[in-house]
Amino acid sequence: MQGRGSGTHDELVAATYIAAELRAYGIAPAGDDGGYIQSAPLVKVKVTGPPTVDITPANGAAKITWTYGTDFLVDHVTHTEFSGPLQKLDAANSTNLKVTPGAIVFVTGNTDKNSHSAFAAVNAGAIAAMIASDKSPADFDARGKRLPTLPNRLQSNSGAMGSHNILELSVDAARTLAQLPDGSQLHFRTPVEEEKGVTWNAVGILQGSDPRQQHEAVLLSAHLDHLGVGRPVNGDSIYNGADDDASGTTAVLELARVLGAGPRPRRTVIFALFGSEESGGLGSAYFREHPPVPLTEIVTNLEFEMIGRADSKVKADTVWLTGWERSNLGPTLAAHGANLVADPHPEQNFFARSDNYVLAKKGVVAQTVSSYGLHADYHRPSDDIAHLDFKHMDAAIESLLGPVEWLVNSTFTPAWNQGGKP
Repeated sequence: MQGRGSGTHDELVAATYIAAELRAYGIAPAGDDGGYIQSAPLVKVKVTGPPTVDITPANGAAKITWTYGTDFLVDHVTHTEFSGPLQKLDAANSTNLKVTPGAIVFVTGNTDKNSHSAFAAVNAGAIAAMIASDKSPADFDARGKRLPTLPNRLQSNSGAMGSHNILELSVDAARTLAQLPDGSQLHFRTPVEEEKGVTWNAVGILQGSDPRQQHEAVLLSAHLDHLGVGRPVNGDSIYNGADDDASGTTAVLELARVLGAGPRPRRTVIFALFGSEESGGLGSAYFREHPPVPLTEIVTNLEFEMIGRADSKVKADTVWLTGWERSNLGPTLAAHGANLVADPHPEQNFFARSDNYVLAKKGVVAQTVSSYGLHADYHRPSDDIAHLDFKHMDAAIESLLGPVEWLVNSTFTPAWNQGGKP
């Protein structure tokens, strides 16, 4: 489906296919106008010219203007314009970053932690982060000849997963920034055009059978979109997203099939496949503002994200839960037979990088099941069906069927541990 890009016709076709599957499994519609599809109005953004970065040194030196493609590249941006004071941080201290809120952080140090630290910095409150590019001069120049892309945003401007503005600097630009004092002002801007668009969720509901518990809903979710058609890699421009996140979508549909075929669970179960996760959790943010039941009735959310390949850091046929230590959900599911363990990659902050975080910020105990082992096909065209491990997927999903059936029929209410709620 051409990578099911945010707000594209292919994303709608994927959502419609999922809706047909939910209907075949006996799951009732919970979208707009009595159907399964929930339409979320978007603003689609197109970059019309090269971005610039203006720097006003704190030491009174002359103003500096950087040019896109020569001095910097855009790794990822969610804002068309942002400003902030420079703060230099060493990547070696990425586990304990002291970020000044609203700062533009320059990650220093020649380590492989720079990219991880950049994401950690913006998650810790920086408006943006900058890193020295690890690309060859030829690759840097080639990328600089193409204008960057910006993600869509909701028309309502509802907050989703947050802002992630990350720039890559040339060798010369990184050297210049390293010599400037903290507090120097940086200002990024890019010219854009905007137009209206739509992204689509597919939502179904299985009403609980117990009058005492049917107002307690368990949300099972994944995202149906990916990156669409993008920069060619080895001649391939379709970013398939087989692991990310067709695999998670498969898990939710299998849970819908099993639960729809058996006796109705005591609790209500919502099955939501979100659009535009890759644009910052837009589909889930819209769902959060327009849920089929009051948000206070959703007792927990299990998101399934990238379970198509085994993670060598955990035992075979095992999946892990982001934010394991934040709540009692993971240990309880594991006690009921799930092959589920703690996230072995805490430095990646995966808890805040999927649709679950959108719900968690509103108080729902929401966490993500995954087995992403940091493979090299992430966000590349090579994330295709040939690279999936179906034996692992089958075992991982099977180990969760019984525990999820228990969860939707139990009186157990997941709760945040002290200090665990974001």
